[in-house]
Amino acid sequence: MIVYNLKCGRGHEFEGWFKDSAAYDEQATDGKLTCPMCTSRKVEKAMMAPALAGTKKSLSAKDELKKMRQFVSGMRKYVEENAEYVGPKFPEEARKIHYGETEERHIYGEATLKEAKDLIEEGVDVAALPPDVDEVAN
Repeated sequence: MIVYNLKCGRGHEFEGWFKDSAAYDEQATDGKLTCPMCTSRKVEKAMMAPALAGTKKSLSAKDELKKMRQFVSGMRKYVEENAEYVGPKFPEEARKIHYGETEERHIYGEATLKEAKDLIEEGVDVAALPPDVDEVAN
């Protein structure tokens, strides 16, 4: 994984996580990068300071919250763009994939806490998707 500091045409700065630098280049070339705050598609790498021991400055709580919100928005957007939404059939589809009854693919959807716990106990890899921070804020 590689992390780039990104900046949109409106000046919003955020992090982007990519499999490797080629994945960034491909998404940038295809116009698939979007700002999680304003959905601008004019996104480019921002200047990055080298990581040096002992030079990290602490961020304010407000800045930390902003970075966390950007990360959660970006993660959710990545899943939505790269996985199939299966809605309430998630537990059933996850089991079919796990047991080889259907093609392997990335999916997301809804499951109750009990359904998710049952899937985990069966050895099915699942993770909770962060909420849509824009919907939660409204």
